Amino acid sequence: MKPERIGEDVRKELGRFGPAAGMAEVVGIWPSLVGDQIASNAWPARFARDGTLHVTTSSSAWAFELSQLAPQLLGRLQEALGEVAPEAIRFAPGKLPDPPTAPAEEREMRTAEPSPEDVARAFELAAPIDDETLREVVAKTVARGLARASDDRSFW
Repeated sequence: MKPERIGEDVRKELGRFGPAAGMAEVVGIWPSLVGDQIASNAWPARFARDGTLHVTTSSSAWAFELSQLAPQLLGRLQEALGEVAPEAIRFAPGKLPDPPTAPAEEREMRTAEPSPEDVARAFELAAPIDDETLREVVAKTVARGLARASDDRSFW
């Protein structure tokens, strides 16, 4: 007997509870919508009855910074989610969920590959190094660092 998927039935049943119905969708797209750095410091916590999405942040500084970006974040959520998108968004410090621990192989697979621009910039920065071997090692390391930095700031 083949197992039956119940995800759609669960969503339909949760839809009877008003605004909270969109929580699964919000949580599902949050990391790709805001980027890894913000997602590791802010996470959707709940929907209020008035349709406001409450987001827990790792600190009051993050809450303040993200409050300044609320219109842009809300616009992205509304564009991505349509009718299940929140009416408003609020940020407050609180307990974040524990990050999932990925196996080492999976973490390596998620490493951003340097773009041609990253590689060119890295070799430009390493150019003053006289030792050719060291220059290449430094350039490769810098290129990976540039790729990771641009990946971490995918919101901007």
